[in-house]
Amino acid sequence: MDARELLSQGKAVLGIEFGSTRIKAVVVDDKGNPIASGSKEWENALVDGIWTYSDEAIWGGLSDCYQDLKKNVKEEYGVTIKGFAAIGFSAMMHGYLPFDANDNLLVPFRTWRNTITEEAADKLTEAFQFNIPQRWSISHLYQAILNGEAHVPSIRHFTTLAGYVHFRLSGKKVLGVGDASGMFPIDDKTGKYDEAMLSKFDALVADKNFDWKLKDILPEVLSAGENAGALTEAGAKLLDKDGDLVSGIPMCPPEGDAGTGMVATNSVRVETGNISAGTSVFAMIVLKENMKRLHKEIDMVTTPTGEPVAMVHCNNCTSEINAWVKLFDEFAKAMGQEFDRGALFEKLYGIALEGDKDCGGLVSYNYFSGEPVTGFAKGCPLFVRNAESSFTLPNFMRMHLYSALAALKVGLDILTKEEKVVVKKMYGHGGFFKTPKAGQTIASAAIGSPVCVMETAGEGGAWGIAILALYMVAKSEGVALADYLDNEIYAGSSGSEITASKEDMDGFASFMEKYVPGLAIEKSAVEIFDK
Repeated sequence: MDARELLSQGKAVLGIEFGSTRIKAVVVDDKGNPIASGSKEWENALVDGIWTYSDEAIWGGLSDCYQDLKKNVKEEYGVTIKGFAAIGFSAMMHGYLPFDANDNLLVPFRTWRNTITEEAADKLTEAFQFNIPQRWSISHLYQAILNGEAHVPSIRHFTTLAGYVHFRLSGKKVLGVGDASGMFPIDDKTGKYDEAMLSKFDALVADKNFDWKLKDILPEVLSAGENAGALTEAGAKLLDKDGDLVSGIPMCPPEGDAGTGMVATNSVRVETGNISAGTSVFAMIVLKENMKRLHKEIDMVTTPTGEPVAMVHCNNCTSEINAWVKLFDEFAKAMGQEFDRGALFEKLYGIALEGDKDCGGLVSYNYFSGEPVTGFAKGCPLFVRNAESSFTLPNFMRMHLYSALAALKVGLDILTKEEKVVVKKMYGHGGFFKTPKAGQTIASAAIGSPVCVMETAGEGGAWGIAILALYMVAKSEGVALADYLDNEIYAGSSGSEITASKEDMDGFASFMEKYVPGLAIEKSAVEIFDK
């Protein structure tokens, strides 16, 4: 069938993702190709010291996004959407949405962005001997208990944003395993919540005499491909205020943005991973088994099918590069020259590859904000050289590209050197990789593995959750998600793969030999400039 027939017969598949600044809907055909989209911009708000999205913003944003999709489909295909073969929802991971016995939201949504759970996160990490970041849902719950918040005894269910949306539209209190892994640790052998840690948590709060156990209030964990319920009549009306959408549409397990990002970059197979590099940077590597030791620099989540994933997240990546490119743009204008900003980036990234492999002894720290991986609560952008350094434009730009990934490399080295994790291939996406060759070469030098950029990398998480919904509909018994993606979604997809030379890798290692000891200089700069 062509796209119009699929849409008119209700055989296309819909995915909707709630990102931090945009809600996006993508419709795909039976091969996973995008055929329609819609979106709605939205923003979080700081209310009483808590970063949140209001209930009105969630449901109004969802409805507006769907209306935009309907309008675009009507204009392009002349079709009024009435049904789909399947629907999937995803959203920013973590955060806190607790409900009472009547499914009333007890406190406003506390998003992943809040850093108000340090005490809880530290105590849980110590108790579990497993890294529990502040943004995780269990940190928010435990902090509310430590604070003595009045709503806690009334909790009968708590979940993430994706879980909340799915529940309201299907009536099912479930969560995809990838999103669930950002609520509470997952046992990599069972694909369910870790029973030993559940017991440890209940013991920690036993003196509170709550009439609930943690397992009873967490959403049920499902794996990709499992049926997670169907769109109810009430859910159809929430999604489509015009009343055209029918109920009964199958729904896949709701997922987090990490999981949909893995799908959108074809990096769900063991010993592969993806690196997302823009304003911030994170890398996720699929492991054969959970790490052997606790590393507070590493978050453990899972793929949408439950394989353990090590995540290194750094707050800073391209902001310092952007600042210097802006400065060069100002200089050009002062000299009476006008350049397209994209062309400037491409030229300067390209020049970086002409620099010395070790950047000629130049070092910089791109810390616009704090960098937890290297132990900084606050940051101060810094450029350092000595009189013997080779201060050239190619070395200067190469240094900035190295610096953008240096903190990430500190975290990745823990995995590859201490945990002996093997990385066969990484898939790159984000602004750092827009310039051909440069970003991939530098990333490959940092990681020590090939880096591939797929054509589909820009499709994003809404496309990723649509593919997971399609997988639920299309998969044959026993077909693994990784095989389905390779054989059905990415078969024939073109992309570029680059492996840095040994000289490039050795050069990055030499840069790190100055970068790591030089963190003492960054520490002094923060202390001086923060006054």
